[in-house]
Amino acid sequence: MGICLSARIKAESPCHTGGSSKPVSTDGNDLSRSSSKASSVSVPPRSEGEILQSSNLKSFSFSDLKMSTRNFRPDSVLGEGGFGSVFKGWIDENSLTASKPGSGTVIAVKRLNQEGFQGHKEWLAEVNYLGQFYHPHLVKLIGYCLEDEHRLLVYEFMPRGSLENHLFRRGSYFQPLSWNLRLKVALGAARGLAFLHGAETKVIYRDFKTSNILLDSNYNAKLSDFGLAKDGPTGDKSHVSTRVMGTHGYAAPEYLATGHLTARSDVYSFGVVLLEMLSGRRAVDKNRPSGEHNLVEWAKPYLANKRKIYRVLDNRLEGQYTLDVAYKAANLALRCLSTEPKFRPNMDEVVKELEELHDLKETGNTRCDQSSGPRPRRRSADDVGKGNTAAAYPRPSTSPLYTK
Repeated sequence: MGICLSARIKAESPCHTGGSSKPVSTDGNDLSRSSSKASSVSVPPRSEGEILQSSNLKSFSFSDLKMSTRNFRPDSVLGEGGFGSVFKGWIDENSLTASKPGSGTVIAVKRLNQEGFQGHKEWLAEVNYLGQFYHPHLVKLIGYCLEDEHRLLVYEFMPRGSLENHLFRRGSYFQPLSWNLRLKVALGAARGLAFLHGAETKVIYRDFKTSNILLDSNYNAKLSDFGLAKDGPTGDKSHVSTRVMGTHGYAAPEYLATGHLTARSDVYSFGVVLLEMLSGRRAVDKNRPSGEHNLVEWAKPYLANKRKIYRVLDNRLEGQYTLDVAYKAANLALRCLSTEPKFRPNMDEVVKELEELHDLKETGNTRCDQSSGPRPRRRSADDVGKGNTAAAYPRPSTSPLYTK
């Protein structure tokens, strides 16, 4: 569903809706797999009424959200995607009623396009999961509106937008994230996934990618977009059988091949994102030279070799890390990307390793490539945060990578 808070954003906003997720195949083509026999989960799905009654969310009236967003005015749009449009709004922080623009708490309101059943299912999945869970590394869903044909979701506003923008957008609007901030974001996102996997009924996120990792004003990472999340296997079941859904470049190979979904599928996706953070490259980029279109396939041979990982690492990070720390991070990514799921670490193990790397507080002056002299370090988001320059956001752009 590509929720608010996904990727491309308009001035002053992080919210974007990304496209709706489609089935994907290994070559990027749409794939509808009818391997979705009856789910392996033994617990029957809850009805819409049960989900809405049990959620800890505020039920907003359509008129309230209309007022909050200034009647959904075009200049209030934060982003657009397959799910619908996301608007900036304001509510009173105590009563949660609409307030005048510029006063109260800023919110992001996602309005579902009034067509298609899949959109409603994903809207309900958002309410189901984010209505039950609270965690510092999950985006906060404040409430929803279900009134006549209207379906809306109300989220906390994430001022720094998506990780995708900070990694891949160029220009003065987005400073490259520093090494330390990348480790901080990776750790926060890993903690969010570990929480989901450790829930009483395990939740498989299924659409882990940079556009679904949002950053607050202090660069704390929060997972958004639960439209594709699934309850994990229960009892003696080892997996959930389901139709293959997600975004090309992030889905685990065994999930693409069989439709069998496990928590280790999320671990693979985490490995792809960690590799994107280390390299500054997209998971799939057809603009790269032949042989470099798929990041995982291109980078894997270098990740296990301490003398070759500098070929993968983002050159904007020069001078910010030591080779030993970079190698440990690359090795973690490589293990998450194991073809065999059983060889991947679980997310608790990933969190532990990232905590150790983060706690080293390596500011490092040891460059990976020792053959040439040091170059001045480019300004990073760390520098901007310490100075007086306020981050601004450009208008949204299109991307061929959204095969959702």
